[in-house]
Amino acid sequence: MSAAPEPPAQWHRVLTLLADISLFIGTRNVWTSAASHRPLVAAVISACYASILVCGVLALVVRRTRSLARLDLVVLATAVTLALCAWVMDHGGSDEAVLTTQAARELVAGHPIYGQPWPWLFTHGIALTPTVTGGYDFTYGYPPLSPLLTAPLLFLGHGGAPATALSTGALILGTIALWRMLPAQWRPAATMVCLGFGLLPNYGRLGYPAITALALLIPVVVRWPRIGRGGRLGMPGVARAVCLGAACAAQQLPWFLAPFLLAGIYAVRRGELGGRAAALVVLRITGIAALVWLLINTYFAVSEPGTWIKGIALPLIQGATLHGQGLVDVSLYFTNGSDRLDWYGYASLLLAAGLLALLVLFPRRLGPAATVLPWCAFFLATRSQDGYYLMMTPLWLAAAVTAPAAEFTGAWQPRPRPLTGPRRRTALGVAAALVVTPALVSAVVAVTGKPPLRMEVASVRRASATVVTRLSLQVTNTDDSALAPHFMVTTGQGMRQFWSIASGPTTLSAHATTQYELRPPEGKFTVPGRHTRVRVRVFTPTPQTLSSMDVRLAAKSFYTRAGKKG
Repeated sequence: MSAAPEPPAQWHRVLTLLADISLFIGTRNVWTSAASHRPLVAAVISACYASILVCGVLALVVRRTRSLARLDLVVLATAVTLALCAWVMDHGGSDEAVLTTQAARELVAGHPIYGQPWPWLFTHGIALTPTVTGGYDFTYGYPPLSPLLTAPLLFLGHGGAPATALSTGALILGTIALWRMLPAQWRPAATMVCLGFGLLPNYGRLGYPAITALALLIPVVVRWPRIGRGGRLGMPGVARAVCLGAACAAQQLPWFLAPFLLAGIYAVRRGELGGRAAALVVLRITGIAALVWLLINTYFAVSEPGTWIKGIALPLIQGATLHGQGLVDVSLYFTNGSDRLDWYGYASLLLAAGLLALLVLFPRRLGPAATVLPWCAFFLATRSQDGYYLMMTPLWLAAAVTAPAAEFTGAWQPRPRPLTGPRRRTALGVAAALVVTPALVSAVVAVTGKPPLRMEVASVRRASATVVTRLSLQVTNTDDSALAPHFMVTTGQGMRQFWSIASGPTTLSAHATTQYELRPPEGKFTVPGRHTRVRVRVFTPTPQTLSSMDVRLAAKSFYTRAGKKG
């Protein structure tokens, strides 16, 4: 008599059920949009609802592990279908999508793609990226792989549709790759993290090049400590190095992850093979990745060398205004600004270097977190938005499942003489504190900066009780250097367009006081609700500073927070 089939583990059932449940999130909005003018798409979504319900029942009642594995495939197929339906309903994309699509069009036409401003793209709700110089970034600022891959998709239409098709397709392919590469019992987690919750599919529909980079990084991160085992890369290792180079040619975020992976691989291989053999493995990986990166960039490096190098470095040098959910919120929302904004950037870079040093010192402990550590540095950056964290979360999952602590038990850990001996624990603790201290000091310097400009509302001109047409400010420069102020009025979080200076000097001398008359974008500013926080913000580019003042808008006039009438 044959033995009864082994039932699935209960945690596997729960994981399948969670993946199934995660598909509900955001689906109703897509169905509501489709029901009014795309009934066929609405019908497909309704069928997906039926699939979610049936899968929910089966996840709890199937008796065999093989049956549950097949059910995981059905959940994945349902998730892919929903992602495609959402793209059909919303594929206009964001500023990144329209810039990538325009770069692809210029590439096909034989025109340069870097350093070319395309301001006409930023209409119909496309977000602008304001800079501390008082302008906006209208140029393409990413490595060239995404435009190269978008070019064959230009037939899909105008706007950002081709770029959103690329990123959505890359996300689906990356999900399938991660699903296939994970152990069978963990595959529902891939569906949940990549396509559930509505988070990453939304970034795909926005056309972010980082999603393409993510898809290329997935094969690199799965079982990454085993790359070069035995001193040989083999075809799988070569393929992973190729993917790493391609990911770095798609977007800049992989630039921050690559050093952590290479440092971890070196530590693991040195523990297995010794220093020289480990170095050769890392050099081969780096060489292959660099060669792929250069091949993808060669045409642009030759045809437009100056604008190309500035273009791919643009996110690091563009001087975009503060934004995000990180430490910069102190200067944005909790104080009136800082005259040391540059120190946020220093803190971010120093923290990245410090965390890399910690990984080198403690690979056995921190190795499993190598795919998470790089993104911690962005919490201190001037642009610390949550997309930098959540877009790479599938890599966290891939490492958690396929690169556990057991893979690092034999990793080499550098222990110079000062870090050994009877007090080695204390010495290691001091060393760990020292490598992150520069970042923490820089962060403290940034948040404790004072706003260099002191402002008072002088007068307000209105077209009506709720429409402002002019705002006059008396501004005093308390700094020891001349500053070139650029003004904006914000409501809530985020930045808005700059107000133009109708009268007042372009540069305000040190310790000088003058009056500025400001004109709002499009000639008017509509008064928000009474409980909306309204702030006047002033950015200066050299040095980078922020000065802010809360204003309260009553029926007839502006009031400062202190209550002084303007």
